[in-house]
Amino acid sequence: MKLWQKNYKINKEVERFTVGEDTILDNELIFADVLGNIAHATMLSNINILTKSELKKIKKSLLKILELEKSGKFIIRDEDEDIHTAVENHLTKTLGEVGKKIHTGRSRNDQIMVDLRLYSKEKLLNIEKELLLFCQTLLKFSRKNERVAMAGYTHSRHAMPSSVALWGGSFMESLLDDLILLKAAYEINDQSPLGSAASYGVPLNIDRKFASELLGFGKVQNNVLYVSNSRGKIESIILGTLSQIMLDLSRLCEDLILFTREEFNFFSLPDELCPGSSIMPQKKNPAPLEIVRAKSSTVSSYLFQITNIVQKLPSGYSSDLQLTKGSLMKGMRDTEGSIKICNLIMSNLIVNKEKLTAGLSGEIFATDEVYKLVKEGVPFRDAYRQIAKNIKKLKVNDLQEALLSRKHIGGTGNLGLALIEKEIRKNLTLLTKRKNQFEAKKKELLNL
Repeated sequence: MKLWQKNYKINKEVERFTVGEDTILDNELIFADVLGNIAHATMLSNINILTKSELKKIKKSLLKILELEKSGKFIIRDEDEDIHTAVENHLTKTLGEVGKKIHTGRSRNDQIMVDLRLYSKEKLLNIEKELLLFCQTLLKFSRKNERVAMAGYTHSRHAMPSSVALWGGSFMESLLDDLILLKAAYEINDQSPLGSAASYGVPLNIDRKFASELLGFGKVQNNVLYVSNSRGKIESIILGTLSQIMLDLSRLCEDLILFTREEFNFFSLPDELCPGSSIMPQKKNPAPLEIVRAKSSTVSSYLFQITNIVQKLPSGYSSDLQLTKGSLMKGMRDTEGSIKICNLIMSNLIVNKEKLTAGLSGEIFATDEVYKLVKEGVPFRDAYRQIAKNIKKLKVNDLQEALLSRKHIGGTGNLGLALIEKEIRKNLTLLTKRKNQFEAKKKELLNL
């Protein structure tokens, strides 16, 4: 039975159309929905809507859902519409009149927001962990190749001497900037919407703060209309952050696709990371890198979908918001998977030092020669023109001297890797603390 069931039956075609992907997507939200129900029921007991005995029965029935879900016996059907109806129907079927009380003081609108906020908290913590582990891999890669020279490029042409460490470290530092956005998105998401109901609260003395604390949220999201209006907004903030991460991964993958080509061969990918061709026996394709590159576009498209859905909506709930759920969940899934794949690839990337060195021509040292003259007192512009007239005469300089000569902060001779390692370790410690607090709250709620 639907939660809104009245004295008529909905048209089956309309039912299938309006349910959409919910019965599939909501299978990932079962645990979060059970947690939300336990917290809500506990709050209802505290304000005497439920008796202690009724609360005990409801919690037992909710925990049974988790057992059924593990064995594949808890099914969300089209006629249920979503996880919320499936859970309430289970409670009503097993508890009768007691089960009918669970929806007091809330709407499906704040239910799905609770589920998605809890789901997003867990996913964002997982993504943060994978991001920091990947940064550790890039740090190790940079340290190992700190003195390995390679060509630096501008306009896709030789520019100046660079190093493998400078190249790898650039992505590491960019991802650490993304981490700042990720933590901000986590904090904005970490607000309890429970009790906002269908955008306008309820005429009951519910305790929203108590329910929020039970669920381990950082705070209650205050204005009940803003709670509803923030659906889609918060999802877009998360996806905006994820799109920045995916942008970095895409550019890394593009570099690797280019630099592992036969014409370059600066780096090599192990065979086991490269699928083959169904027609060309010799092929070992960088397919994982290409898929990450494509997923960068899909995550951006999810962000575009959500912002375009919500930007024309009036205040309050509209069914359009149902379509933001899949975009959010898929975006987080794609981002987490992409970080893991990039970590795997960079952990096993082979650096071909001979090829990298062979790729350095005398012309790439033109600016270095200009600055040699500058150090002798020649004005920069005169030195520039003097070297420009003799480009063809330039030879490859001492590579280690060239790398070490850039001693300023962030140059090839002073990459500051020790400071970055300290930053990564600090963030891993803070992440572990937040993850442990979240897990403790979940266990506490299940054992109430």
